[in-house]
Amino acid sequence: MPDNVKKTLAILDKVEGFGGITPSEARITRLGGLTNLVHRVEARGAAVIVRIPGEGTESYIDRAVEVHNARAAHASGVAPEVLWADAASGAMVTRAIPGIETMTPEGFRTPGRPARAGLALAQLHGSGQTFRFRFEPFAMIEYYLKVLAGKTVTLPEGYHDVVTAAGPAGDALSRHPAALAPCHCDPLCENFLDDGQKMWVVDWEYSGMNDPLWDLGDLSVEAGMDADQESELLQAYFGRTPTAAEIGRVVIYKAMCDLLWTLWGLIQLADANPAMDFRAFADGRFARCRALMQDPSFEVHVAAVQAG
Repeated sequence: MPDNVKKTLAILDKVEGFGGITPSEARITRLGGLTNLVHRVEARGAAVIVRIPGEGTESYIDRAVEVHNARAAHASGVAPEVLWADAASGAMVTRAIPGIETMTPEGFRTPGRPARAGLALAQLHGSGQTFRFRFEPFAMIEYYLKVLAGKTVTLPEGYHDVVTAAGPAGDALSRHPAALAPCHCDPLCENFLDDGQKMWVVDWEYSGMNDPLWDLGDLSVEAGMDADQESELLQAYFGRTPTAAEIGRVVIYKAMCDLLWTLWGLIQLADANPAMDFRAFADGRFARCRALMQDPSFEVHVAAVQAG
């Protein structure tokens, strides 16, 4: 029996209704995941998702925070129920959502899906739930740099210069601080599940209280949205046309998420994560961030945020 199957069944043994389950009575399907091992298990008339945490993730993910936030996200109505979780190991079992399609950048090309994602994020942000942890992008950049200081990896050339150049954008955001809301903070396309009527959101490892427009900017980047798709996303989220200052915040966060996730990619590279070419991932993220910040329109967006 493969080791991952053994681990999956051992975790399921702790979940009510799945005690003593055997390989012959379970249909186990490996799902995607960049840092964790994730399996869908169908057995005893139920379907669940079993997450086995990736090695080394404990150095930058607080699993107790994740468990609390995942349960709060379920209470908000946008996330599946957490059936069992171990904050010490990071193992988690959630109820599977039936009839869903996991989103991809291509999937978000279908009209209606950006709007459903916008509505889901609006529901989360307006839920009144309180997440543990304060996700602050510039503080996270400093934290990830400290994590990388103990690893053997090279930053992209000019990284610190771009962080310095981002200072005015950070100042503009600070001048008009947003009301904090429970945010996903890592809205990869694959963390959105579409059932055709509603968009569900999963994977709360990096979640925390944050400026809600971070989620909008980051999702737009992850999905590679064009102007029309981003407009659909924002129109559904706000229920109106966003202001210049709101669009400006989204654009700033589009740059800042790439600046941050560049470092995340380098951590995966240093930890020898085999899921993808993380050197190319980090360098691509950084190049995209720098290109956006060097576009003359970026200063216009920063000025709009500065003006409020």
